[in-house]
Amino acid sequence: MNKKAALIALAVLLTAASAWPQYQGRITGRVLDPAGNPVAQAEVTMVSPRASTLRYELKTDKDGRFVQIGIDPGYFILTVKKSGFAPGTKEIHVGVAGVEGFEITLMSASAAAEKGYSAADKAFLAGNKLYAGQKFAEAAAAYNEAIGIDPSNWAYQLNLGLARKKLGQTDEALAAFRKAVELSPESYSANKETGEALARADQFAEARPFYEKAAGLSPEDPDAQYNLGVCLVNLGEPEGALPLFGKTVELKPDYADAYYQMGTILIGQNKAPEAKANLEKFLALAPDHEKAAIAKQLLEFLKK
Repeated sequence: MNKKAALIALAVLLTAASAWPQYQGRITGRVLDPAGNPVAQAEVTMVSPRASTLRYELKTDKDGRFVQIGIDPGYFILTVKKSGFAPGTKEIHVGVAGVEGFEITLMSASAAAEKGYSAADKAFLAGNKLYAGQKFAEAAAAYNEAIGIDPSNWAYQLNLGLARKKLGQTDEALAAFRKAVELSPESYSANKETGEALARADQFAEARPFYEKAAGLSPEDPDAQYNLGVCLVNLGEPEGALPLFGKTVELKPDYADAYYQMGTILIGQNKAPEAKANLEKFLALAPDHEKAAIAKQLLEFLKK
């Protein structure tokens, strides 16, 4: 029993970085003016909150339409820009091997100016450009400028949080993410980032409702299921985490970390054959993973 306990202790489950999904999706969209007419040659940019380098840039055709294929699943912040119009921002989700379609209507520049948003949007777009160039301190300053003009825009808060996160300013990032959730409770990205920020601070009980919300908003997203599962493990609820990891690999069969998590949980449940199968799958998918040595030790124990 002591040897078993020691081996299981080696496999203490920590909050791990989510694996990047591999099954690509497709986005189709249309940009319209307030009268419902197509907006041609509008500049469309899609940026992943997870990584500034994961971005797509394209333009609308004469019918205001655009198509992007080969997109990694997940959430993106979409920005549309066209002379004569205020920039438009929208959070979009790309499912696993999914095809998504939507429309976005741009407000005329004059109407936006009347509402006082044009300067804020200009600062926001400048921040996005700086963020894409990995100038995170300058990007944070630009997002703060946008927030000063329009504090009600959740996307400004979310992007400020992302910039603060890149700068290692954890408390400031969390504050921005919390504000983004407050302004847009149904935002997957805002809930997910708030949960992750709390989990990194070992505040798993506080992170739980945000992870649960994110998983509920995007039940087909393997990362959402995995993150909630890891949170439950850290709260001492492996039984509740196990089906979430099962759902993760159902959605994404090559999600290596989920197999490791299931293997270690199953050891604790004395289900040796099932644990062995999951750990072997983990090693087959990720032989160079940082937890590979632990998995091999556990397998050696299970074979005795």
